[in-house]
Amino acid sequence: MALHVRGVLLPEDQVVDLWLVGDRVTREPVSGASTVSSDGFILPGLVDAHCHIGIAPGGDPVTTVDEARDLAITDRDAGVLAIRDAGSPYPYPQLDDDPDVPRLARAGRHVAPVKRYLRHIGIEVEAADVPATVAAQARAGNGWVKVVGDWIDRGVGDLAPAWDAATLRAAVEAAHAAGVRAAAHTFGEEAVRILVEAGIDSVEHGTGLSVDLIDEMARRGTALVPTMMNVATLGEIADRARPKFPVYADHMQALRDGFPAVVRAAYEAGVPIYVGTDAGGGISHGLAAQEMLTLHERAGMSAEDVLRAGSWGAREWLGFPGLVEGGLADLVVYDADPRVDLRVIAAPRHVILRGRVIF
Repeated sequence: MALHVRGVLLPEDQVVDLWLVGDRVTREPVSGASTVSSDGFILPGLVDAHCHIGIAPGGDPVTTVDEARDLAITDRDAGVLAIRDAGSPYPYPQLDDDPDVPRLARAGRHVAPVKRYLRHIGIEVEAADVPATVAAQARAGNGWVKVVGDWIDRGVGDLAPAWDAATLRAAVEAAHAAGVRAAAHTFGEEAVRILVEAGIDSVEHGTGLSVDLIDEMARRGTALVPTMMNVATLGEIADRARPKFPVYADHMQALRDGFPAVVRAAYEAGVPIYVGTDAGGGISHGLAAQEMLTLHERAGMSAEDVLRAGSWGAREWLGFPGLVEGGLADLVVYDADPRVDLRVIAAPRHVILRGRVIF
């Protein structure tokens, strides 16, 4: 049965009538449609643009498709109707068309340096094997590759690029040659510069960004997914590492402390910013609204720009059409205007995914 939803549609800021016919939206009236909501504020489905439904709470890979599905459903029930899985150690391509699961933009496994990343999560390869591994992981995903740009180097006692600059550049080139976009985990200052200048499509975390590199990202249109909730935990990582690696610990703590100013500078420079929680492992699923509030309160993003970063703008970036004629039938309805009080975003009245009422 066709569905009918009426309310103030954002970002248009106009009262509209939407009819949902199967998995598509139309503004042409449909006879006999069932009205789900006749007032409130309507948003295209929320997006978590850095999420890991292939990583279980605690940090180990999930072991079944059902586990991955359950994590995705936790996000869905919070209004997240599109997910970019930024690296999964467990393959679950059968969820791409699962009617109960948010839209999925997937990377394959993280491409990581040998013995310098989280155990069991990435494919760990030497520099010579990076381009071929990136190409293979491009085939394992559905449009993205995830590269680990830096991590602690125990030999130097601090963050260091995963491989030499030529290899990092080759990783980006291999992803683009395979027809996919490349995302890079970076904490430090060195690797992120190499990757941005090499044409990386999105910087994940990006704590080591400098002002001039932010300007370069803005010029190129390179996206930033800051995962501010996760970066706030870097102090815990620093505390655990301090007895053996005090320089690294001080570095990580400084990166954490300076990060709100980094994100604010990126926002003011016009860098495209998208909402990502880094759920999976240490961050729980279903917290996109909390990440949005953090961007607003700690990085100074306006409520409307945060909504763009976590809804219609992020959906456009990932290739999931919004509530336009013929667009995808994913939406959330709120009782009050989230532009006035962004806390509203944590309590959707209705969630509709793929033209089906979730609640």
